[in-house]
Amino acid sequence: MGILDNFERGLERAVNGAFARTFKSGLQPIEITAALRKELDTHAAIVARDRILVPNRFTVRLAPGDHERMTAIGSSLTDELTSLVQQHARSQGYQFAGPISITLDRDVHLTEGLLQVESGSVSGKVSWTAVVEVAGTRYPLKRGRTVIGRGSEADITVEDSGTSRKHVELLWDGERAQVNDLGSTNGTTLNGARVERALLPPDSVVQIGRTRIVFRVLPQSDDPDVAQGGAQPGDLGNFWGEGR
Repeated sequence: MGILDNFERGLERAVNGAFARTFKSGLQPIEITAALRKELDTHAAIVARDRILVPNRFTVRLAPGDHERMTAIGSSLTDELTSLVQQHARSQGYQFAGPISITLDRDVHLTEGLLQVESGSVSGKVSWTAVVEVAGTRYPLKRGRTVIGRGSEADITVEDSGTSRKHVELLWDGERAQVNDLGSTNGTTLNGARVERALLPPDSVVQIGRTRIVFRVLPQSDDPDVAQGGAQPGDLGNFWGEGR
């Protein structure tokens, strides 16, 4: 489970990108998510009947204490924030001009519990990084073949007696992913349906034995000035077979 899986609860606390109260335990990640959602909604611009553009570069200004706590979480926080911004944009039909960039900045003029969000639109190219989350650990997928199972010869080893030594393989070519069952004893499911071979869309869940494997695609900017990249999963377009 991601650190922000319950982000839908109590999000509408942000007003104009800033909070007007101090939280006893300091700012929480869910509050940052609320502010980013509010920023998207506030700055959404309708440019055509089927095209609503929103900012894709965000600077979140935090009080020193809050900034220290948030940055201590590491890159998983910005990955989660990027994913949740994508989800909100997709649910509202928003589109980005380029990859998403979320930067956390320290602001000595803010007190704990307060934040400010600045946003803008920057065009750019996007590349894709695939990761899987297994038992709370995130593993980047290399291009080519990644084997998951309980055997020491697997690329990702799981401690699960219900899995085979080489249970499944994930194939990733930088754009497209596929899951193949390797003749396992107990089989493999993809989003609850048993499969032997299938394309692997973003945010899919592969189950082997008692082990859940969450597959994600994290967009990364090819622009060196964008430290944390992202885009909508819908931007994958041909990734899932259209025109191939």
